[in-house]
Amino acid sequence: MAATAERALGRATSRRGERTLGISAILALGVSAVLSLVVAPPDAVQGEVQRIMYIHVPAAWLAYLSFFVVFVASIAYLRTKKTRWDRVAAASAEIGVLFTALAIVLGMLWGKPVWGTWWTWDPRLTTTAVLLLIYVSYLAIRRITDNPSRRARWAAVVGIVGFVDVPIVHLSVVWWRSLHQGSTLLRLGGPEIEGTMLLALLVGVAAFTVTYAYLMTLRLRVGRLEERAAREALSPLVGAER
Repeated sequence: MAATAERALGRATSRRGERTLGISAILALGVSAVLSLVVAPPDAVQGEVQRIMYIHVPAAWLAYLSFFVVFVASIAYLRTKKTRWDRVAAASAEIGVLFTALAIVLGMLWGKPVWGTWWTWDPRLTTTAVLLLIYVSYLAIRRITDNPSRRARWAAVVGIVGFVDVPIVHLSVVWWRSLHQGSTLLRLGGPEIEGTMLLALLVGVAAFTVTYAYLMTLRLRVGRLEERAAREALSPLVGAER
């Protein structure tokens, strides 16, 4: 009885934390929108279209963060064989794929008026497209087999090897000639951007990071429910065999 009550209390506390995180994400995104659309001035050269940067850069950052979490969780799974690390890796990969796709679409919308084309085989765009394909493949591999340990092991290997492309994406504008502008925030000597625009961008990155944390809590809870449902579905079959 006490154990049941303790579990119920833990779930209630978790739900309150989840709601708090969700509200924080909404508020942070609202502040980011005001700073990006109202407070920050338009770019002197690109004009209003440059405001796409305030979503494009945070989306790219979130892709990096998501795949870094996949990388770390995959290593942790291979070392410990604990399924919670596999759940973390899978959840983060799904979020990473979503925001990588968002970054690519926003980049295309930004590139059309600036470069005159929706897409070009620029090093940054090409390596980002490869990154998206790697982690779409990661998610596909998780559907190949019904064996949980084999699925987790195969996915972990891809999650570790695939992360190699993340620094390649980031450094592609340094290593090769590129139409894409250099890094806005992560650059030697610090950001070269007007103060209000920098503030709006940093708040956007923070807001997207909080949003990532909220989406992770939701996806992990769904993952636990899916595992519980699968175990309950198998229980009658195991009992019948006995």
